[in-house]
Amino acid sequence: MSTQRIHHKNGKINIVLHDNNATNLNSHNHAEHAGKDPFAHIDKELSTFVGMNNLKRKIKEIYATIIINEKRSQMGLSNTNQVLHMLFKGNPGTGKTTVARKLAKIYFDMKLLSKGHFIEAERADLVGEYIGQTAQKTRSLIQKAMGGILFIDEAYSLARGGERDFGKEAIDTLVKHMEDSGDDFVLILAGYPYEMERFLTLNPGLKSRFPFILDFPDYDVDQLLEIARQMASEREYQLSKDAEWKLRNFLYKQESMLNDNFSNARFIRNVIEHSIRMQAVRLLYKEIITPDELMLLTGNDLKLEDIESIW
Repeated sequence: MSTQRIHHKNGKINIVLHDNNATNLNSHNHAEHAGKDPFAHIDKELSTFVGMNNLKRKIKEIYATIIINEKRSQMGLSNTNQVLHMLFKGNPGTGKTTVARKLAKIYFDMKLLSKGHFIEAERADLVGEYIGQTAQKTRSLIQKAMGGILFIDEAYSLARGGERDFGKEAIDTLVKHMEDSGDDFVLILAGYPYEMERFLTLNPGLKSRFPFILDFPDYDVDQLLEIARQMASEREYQLSKDAEWKLRNFLYKQESMLNDNFSNARFIRNVIEHSIRMQAVRLLYKEIITPDELMLLTGNDLKLEDIESIW
């Protein structure tokens, strides 16, 4: 997999290209699934996602439709291409960008997209400063995204300036190309739940162009702890019992406070990375360090009293 970043003065476009030699989800011998779970390989692909049961069901529906359409074609029956444009609603740190990036790979493996690359953009990448520039910038971005996924976070910002704002021109251009380029282009818009609901009312027919509108609820305490264990394990660390206890108590406190600034899995990632640095400082004072000590993050390493600096 290769990554290319193109920076702009007021924004950024992040392009991720997938390795064309990746295992293809649609290349399985489907006869081998007889009497077995036909979705086992999808479950494996999505196993790192905590929760998100609705998303997992939708991916299985898409995959099942592909396979059944193949069988219909073999028997001379007609079938139609699936429209895969999506809208994600959720607070920060609920996995919207991570899921969108993963979908680019999955859709490529399913042969739904020809390239499977992922382009992340924001308002400044689409909206120009004078008449005519916005449509040109938006079309250029869509062209870069052909064969992959164009992901626009905080999409409601395109409509924040009212009727005279050039953001409306970007929305209109996106809507047009959603229809014209639907077979090899997926648009995913994302943002806060309330703002995205309001955004959908600004363009007639916009909501109907997104067959998949998915809510990304905040993680509960048990899910956040599972994410913490997973993030630590990926880095070849593990949390001690007292570290888990300390983190659980802190998360319950944040949950009871209904803290609007709490950032879900993003916060957990910062806690793990901060704890790793604290562990390094602690171990540096020791003359002999065992492999177990190098892997263990203790309650003392979780400096949650410094939480404002981690957020």
